[in-house]
Amino acid sequence: MTKHVKTAISPTRAEDYPEWYQQVVRASDMAENSPVRGCMVIKPWGYAIWENIMRILNELFKATGVKNAYFPLFIPLSFLEKEAEHVEGFAKECAVVSHHRLEKGPNGGLVPAGPLKEPLIIRPTSETIIGDAFSKWISSYRDLPILINQWANIVRWEMRPRIFLRTSEFLWQEGHTAHAAKEEAIERTHMMLDLYAQFVEQYLAMPVMRGKKSAAERFPGAVDTLCIEAMMQDRKALQAGTSHFLGQNFARASDIKFQSAEEKEEYAWTTSWGTSTRLIGGLIMTHSDDDGLVLPPKIASSHVVLLPIIRKADDRPRVMEFTESLAKELKDKFYCDRRLEIEIDDREIGGARGWDWIKKGIPIRVEIGPRDIDDNSVFVGRRDMAHKDKKSFKRDSFIRQVTDILDEIQESLFERALMFRKLHSVTIEDKKTFIEFFTPENKEKPEIHGGFASSCWCGSEKCESKIKQDLSVSIRCVPLFSIKEKGRCIYCGQPARQRVIFAKAY
Repeated sequence: MTKHVKTAISPTRAEDYPEWYQQVVRASDMAENSPVRGCMVIKPWGYAIWENIMRILNELFKATGVKNAYFPLFIPLSFLEKEAEHVEGFAKECAVVSHHRLEKGPNGGLVPAGPLKEPLIIRPTSETIIGDAFSKWISSYRDLPILINQWANIVRWEMRPRIFLRTSEFLWQEGHTAHAAKEEAIERTHMMLDLYAQFVEQYLAMPVMRGKKSAAERFPGAVDTLCIEAMMQDRKALQAGTSHFLGQNFARASDIKFQSAEEKEEYAWTTSWGTSTRLIGGLIMTHSDDDGLVLPPKIASSHVVLLPIIRKADDRPRVMEFTESLAKELKDKFYCDRRLEIEIDDREIGGARGWDWIKKGIPIRVEIGPRDIDDNSVFVGRRDMAHKDKKSFKRDSFIRQVTDILDEIQESLFERALMFRKLHSVTIEDKKTFIEFFTPENKEKPEIHGGFASSCWCGSEKCESKIKQDLSVSIRCVPLFSIKEKGRCIYCGQPARQRVIFAKAY
């Protein structure tokens, strides 16, 4: 009989993956649901991760010449109507403001007063409002390129909300650029995708696959959408960032014109690209375990927690003096271009204190008791290892090695996630195997199954739609630099010339 192992999070990933995710968020004190359905309150431990994401991405963006700006939350309805495909793609997700103020109603409550002359849309994305600004800023080729990014909130009415993954309001960055030449805009589209891939792999320790979306999955109004796709521990895909080549579609809709060097009036070539707090959801599902959150050190809210062990009142002054002195020395060190973030937790709650920090995912836990002080040592646990797997370090040795330990944790998390993806990525040539791969054995209680399937596709949107309808499986991407090859479509059997990546997805 298999012995049941007690875990800090219940249910476990294998027992109920969606509920496990919710419990990890709750136990780590990252965020909570708000009184407004579909919205979230991001608490300090979770928001610190977003601050680190913003700080690092800002540096990467600005190194390519991008500047930050801010554009209105409200978009006139007429702006969206200018680009038919765009508005059709977002229409069902739009939140609409139709009245301009409140007034007292007949029963003493508040009611909307006069309607607006034109309804306002709370931005689901900002191509149209930024396009209007670009049309005023640009008159000559000398004004180009324009490279703009904004950090903002977005509203897309969500029917099935889940904290960080799908909420009606979320935080993101959206970059928008305008260029005189088509080739320059395409180059920027690829540049930003590469930047996202670099960031997600090097800082979030999430391996990603770079590719191009099929026409059905493309951003509404775009000529091409490039994406990075990551595999979560339930083997579903998560789109972790997108970069869109918009061609001249939005330039025509917003009248973004310029006088060329040859004195001809031309439409600008534009791009947009973005990623969001969904990255935090991906981070949770890539690395966390049945004991709670696991944070890669480069993005972690804090790096080290010091846990003074005080069993007698007489020990407190000596233990706390040692702890605070150690914290001061550690804070003088830098990791990933920021000072080490150190927590001190001297609550007298027994073993629950250590488990609180395990569930919060902090990379390094340091226990400090009277005996450790006598030996000028500390007792160290790492979040990428079992909770009982701890090691004693001399104080000076730990201070010297702490950034190396953080690097080891960062690398181990990436390698672990990469091995998981490789284990659950397959090449499938026949329809029967394809269907079995994506069909749970127990349909009443689907367990974790599937993964990434590399298979041939005929290129038909009808076939793509049929696969999605029958199996809830979509084409995640056509891998960049994939070689054209002859084959048979995995679903309809018609001739095919390319392989694509199929998966179930968030």
